[in-house]
Amino acid sequence: MNSIKNVPARVLSRRPGHSLEAEREQFDKTQAISISKAINTQEAPVKEKHARRIILGTHHEKGAFTFWSYAIGLPLPSSSILSWKFCHVLHKVLRDGHPNVLQDCQRYRSNIREIGELWGHLHDRYGQLVNVYTKLLLTKISFHLKHPQFPAGLEVPDEVLEKAAGTDINDIFQLTVEMFDYMDCELKLSESVFRQLNTAIAVSQMSSGQCRLAPLIQVIQDCSHLYHYTVKLMFKLHSCLPADTLQGHRDRFHEQFHSLRNFFRRAADMLYFKRLIQIPRLPEGPPNFLRASALAEHIKPVVVIPEEAPEDEEPETLIEISTGPSAGEPAVVADLFDQTFGPPNGTVKDDRDLQIETLKREVETLRAELEKMRLEAQRYIAQLKGQVNALETELEEQRKQKQKALVDNEQLHHELAQLRAAQQAGERNLSLREEAEKKASATEARYAKLKEQHSKLVTTHAELLRKNADTARQLTEKQQSQEEVARVKEQLAFQMEQAKRESELEEQSDQVQQLRRELEAKAGELARTQESLSRTEQSGSELSSRLDALSAEKEVLSSTVRQREADLQAAQDLVREKEAALSREQQRHSQERDELQGRLANKESQEQGLQQRLLDEQFAVLRRTAAEAQRILQDAVGKLDDPLHLRCTCSPDYLVSRVQAALDAVSPLEMGHAQYLTHRSDASALVAALTQFSHLAADTIVNGGATSHLAPTDPADRLVDACRECGARALELMGQLQDLQSVQQAQPSLVRAPLQGILQLGQELKPKSLDVRQEELGAVVDKEMAATSAAIEEAVRRIEDMMNQARHASSGVKLEVNERILNSCTDLMKAIRLLVTTSTSLQKEIVESGRGAATQQEFYAKNSRWTEGLISASKAVGWGATQLVESADKVVLHTGKYEELIVCSHEIAASTAQLVAASKVKANKDSPHLSRLQECSRTVNVMAANVVASTKSGQEQIEDRDTMDFSGLSLIKLKKQEMETQVRVLELEKTLEAERVRLGELRKQHYVLAGGVAAPSEEEPSQPSATPQSGTSKKPPLAQKPNVVPRQDHQLNKKDGVSPAQLVNS
Repeated sequence: MNSIKNVPARVLSRRPGHSLEAEREQFDKTQAISISKAINTQEAPVKEKHARRIILGTHHEKGAFTFWSYAIGLPLPSSSILSWKFCHVLHKVLRDGHPNVLQDCQRYRSNIREIGELWGHLHDRYGQLVNVYTKLLLTKISFHLKHPQFPAGLEVPDEVLEKAAGTDINDIFQLTVEMFDYMDCELKLSESVFRQLNTAIAVSQMSSGQCRLAPLIQVIQDCSHLYHYTVKLMFKLHSCLPADTLQGHRDRFHEQFHSLRNFFRRAADMLYFKRLIQIPRLPEGPPNFLRASALAEHIKPVVVIPEEAPEDEEPETLIEISTGPSAGEPAVVADLFDQTFGPPNGTVKDDRDLQIETLKREVETLRAELEKMRLEAQRYIAQLKGQVNALETELEEQRKQKQKALVDNEQLHHELAQLRAAQQAGERNLSLREEAEKKASATEARYAKLKEQHSKLVTTHAELLRKNADTARQLTEKQQSQEEVARVKEQLAFQMEQAKRESELEEQSDQVQQLRRELEAKAGELARTQESLSRTEQSGSELSSRLDALSAEKEVLSSTVRQREADLQAAQDLVREKEAALSREQQRHSQERDELQGRLANKESQEQGLQQRLLDEQFAVLRRTAAEAQRILQDAVGKLDDPLHLRCTCSPDYLVSRVQAALDAVSPLEMGHAQYLTHRSDASALVAALTQFSHLAADTIVNGGATSHLAPTDPADRLVDACRECGARALELMGQLQDLQSVQQAQPSLVRAPLQGILQLGQELKPKSLDVRQEELGAVVDKEMAATSAAIEEAVRRIEDMMNQARHASSGVKLEVNERILNSCTDLMKAIRLLVTTSTSLQKEIVESGRGAATQQEFYAKNSRWTEGLISASKAVGWGATQLVESADKVVLHTGKYEELIVCSHEIAASTAQLVAASKVKANKDSPHLSRLQECSRTVNVMAANVVASTKSGQEQIEDRDTMDFSGLSLIKLKKQEMETQVRVLELEKTLEAERVRLGELRKQHYVLAGGVAAPSEEEPSQPSATPQSGTSKKPPLAQKPNVVPRQDHQLNKKDGVSPAQLVNS
């Protein structure tokens, strides 16, 4: 059981002496015991009673202070199982603990995040689960702090949900998104747990499986409430927003619904959950949010936790997984002799063997996981292809709608043309109206002129009337003056009568004379008055006649005016009727024009909306494709730093082919990008090019990293840097294609330069072929095979000479050993000679059967790589035979080592195996020469094994070995020598490990420089190629030697290295 370290000083500093302090100390002690028992390194689920005590403790102190005081002292970075169980207990405390626990956990968010990030960087199975679990806990704390209406248990009535959502549609939208994120974290944890269970082939009744499955009970409880709340909020959003706006929400809900339904179904089928929790069943399909009445059909999923029986003691594990001793118990030493000198006969495997077997099991597990990931990737690619097909179908429908909208637009244009014609007719009517108005205005002008003349006539008539009145008045005055003259005449007559009667007076005559003069004056005055009166009467008659003429003219003018007024009134009535008709026509045309303009505007807006929707959907397809491509590239770039990827290797030839394919995909990407910038409504070419480029670029990056594992340090570093630069450029391009503002500035051509750099490095790392023209390959093959046969004949002759010399120079055991070694070498050379002869016959058969009408040189030139392999293999056989003779000569003369002879035997076996493999590539499987060649290959392996066996037995006979006698040693001296021997063993093991590493590096460098040794440089064209000689020769390079991991010593202990596979690979 795990112990709690670093107990807080405030807890230890409390001193008993008071009942409250004693109670507090007892509470701290109980909490410490419960936390230690709940959070430990045992791979078993957390016991419910310990978790319940911790939860009751949070309610007792109204917070999680004591829990965190002990929790921060746990060694979480040292054990992934300890961290997993800590997250489980923290999840339980958050759900069922006191409400103040949330605030206390907020202060330790950084600790939780650090634990998750630490285990996320380590490749540990529980560590990956801890990384996902910490993200879920941080999301849970953030959500409940932001929305305090929801308790950590997530159980609230619908009224509280309505109140928390509010009436603002933006708040409801944001709350729904946050609940989706919350649900994603929950489902990701469940998927991670189930994935590990499937990989480990565990069942729910095993303690390891129960340890992983136990936290899913809280996940099921959270998911049931989150599912109900998201359904409610989605229906509320669909009642306020259009369906197109919420398409992304519906897609995300459907994805979570199917994941949650699969999670509940798989959990309900497990025996572990059946006794702990009652899991609800979700409906077959998700709710239809487009139909408001579907809310009434929704049933809230209810999770039931049955009552548990009290636990008394620790239950025993149902299935015993391991029967071996525990990790903490020391190993029991059976025998002091076995401990000192090792197990007898080498039957017990050492720790390295166990580690190798463990690593092999892990490799098989990782292979299964890799296969599963590959299947998931293929399934995901198929889903993406289905989505692309669906989007293309929807795009085709939208194109049809666009064509229909264009037809409607043409109809509207036709109607608009008709409306414009009607408007022109109205304009013509308006011109007629204007002409009528002009005629009416002319008539009114003429009427005004007539009226003016009438007013002048009236004025003249008035003046004449005034003159007539003046004349009448003057006539009246004249008449009055005449009457007065008559009265005066009568008076004068009366006076004359009086004068006549008074004539008798003295002055009668004078008065009569005076009267006569006055009478004459009066008569003249009267004559003048009568004359003036006659003139006045004449002027009055003239005025009367003029007045009568003027009156007649006035009557004529009045009748004319009345006729003009009637005509004007008729014209005005006609104008008013025309105006009324024209206004009605204009009103009707304006209404029709407004209606048609409204329909046209509506159609244009619909067309613009459809066009904008098409553009948005095209960009959405492009953005999703770019996002998926970005994830593929990020995964490929991440493989460069993945330790598991170090096991993967790749040849430079395959890398060059992948880089060339990626370079070919850049041009369609550029054309697709240019086409999309020109026509934003069609992104199919860019999406197709982007999909192809992302896979080819990711393949290039992954294979570039794999190729760097076999390359020298400097080229490998440059190749990895070029792959990183290619990934960075490609990721930058994907990021720009996901942003609508930066699509214009995206430059797909920038990824061409790093790809060309990778291509150049791949060309440099390719193995150099032989510097021989293809026309000369056939001659070189025959020459090399002949040289190999000559070298073998020379080796047989030298071995016979050495045997004769050994018989004269040595005797006894040494002679016996030398003869046995030389005889085995002679047999090996004879077997090799027979194999070379058979291989030559098989090659001739291959050339004759495969060349057809071509010549032998043309066949070799056409199959140049195969020909170069034959040349390299034959050179290697000749060199190996020469080296074997040299080593045997040194061993016979006691100047060499037996190990050199063993290594040469292994090298000859490998070279002959390479020659056989190169010959079998193009041979017919039913060829008799092939059967004889395989039989000769087996004979060579047996003879090489005989050389190794004879060499080892001779070495044992020649070397003096002291018998180990420890009878005279005391216990102290024996222990001292034992320690010295152990020190010597450790030194030798360290030296052995260093030499093995050096051997691996030498082999890598040999493979890299294989082509450069045989081909002359450009500066020295006249330098001849290396050929095997009879003297001390240099090992010829191999065209492409396979990548073989250096063998361990225990692999050579079986049958003294007789195994053919081991001889070939050594």
